[in-house]
Amino acid sequence: MHATKAEESAPGWRHQLHDVIFEADTPLGKAFDLALIWLIVLSVFAVMLETVASIRADYGRILRAAEWMFTVLFTIEYVLRLISVKRAWRYAVSFFGIVDLVAILPTYLSLLLPGGQALLVVRALRLLRVFRVLKLAHHVKEAAVLMRAMKASRYKFTVFIATVITLVIIMGSLIYLIEGAEHGFTSIPRSIYWAIVTITTVGYGDIAPQTNIGQVVAAIAMLMGYAIIAVPTGIVTVELGRQSRLEVSTQVCRSCAREGHEADAVHCKFCGAKL
Repeated sequence: MHATKAEESAPGWRHQLHDVIFEADTPLGKAFDLALIWLIVLSVFAVMLETVASIRADYGRILRAAEWMFTVLFTIEYVLRLISVKRAWRYAVSFFGIVDLVAILPTYLSLLLPGGQALLVVRALRLLRVFRVLKLAHHVKEAAVLMRAMKASRYKFTVFIATVITLVIIMGSLIYLIEGAEHGFTSIPRSIYWAIVTITTVGYGDIAPQTNIGQVVAAIAMLMGYAIIAVPTGIVTVELGRQSRLEVSTQVCRSCAREGHEADAVHCKFCGAKL
């Protein structure tokens, strides 16, 4: 009898924990998200301050203590997220599951890489903590709309990127034949670099065509660049408008930790589990 009660209470406890951690429509869920957002902002701010030599010299110990405090809190949060879902591995390998792991891993890895010769490696690992800012996207409702729009546009983007790659290869090869090594276009890859810089309207100016024909090609590439930049903007804008009109809840599946379900959905559209 006692075992039966324990089995009945365990799912209820995990269900309540899931509602607090993953759901944003409940008072406790909103409070949890708000507290987590502040922790993320403060931790990223501390990482940035630590890179300032004068501040690190005066407040290095305080910043390191704060970093360990943030790491412990984020570790507890990560473990609770794994506990609250039915299939922990699905959340662990999801985008936000990996982001949550990357948010805490560098601090622990820095303990495993002691020694003066490894200081540069440790410093690079610690800078990865800045990626905690990605955790913010998980707690902003508008970010979910943007991510759905980007996902819906992925095939159009694939075709667009393939077209741009083909175009820069053609433009790079053409300018290489026209200008040659004497004008700085020493190879087709370097010429393709010039084509990318020109078409994206960045224009570093480190290499530039010197002949009249080359300058004509450059002018054509510049004009094409304005048209190319407008394409992805239009794709995302259309999908954003369509996704914004869809009524999607903030409910997260307790089985696979996926969201983006319709407001009247009863089962998860990804794994079929009951919501």
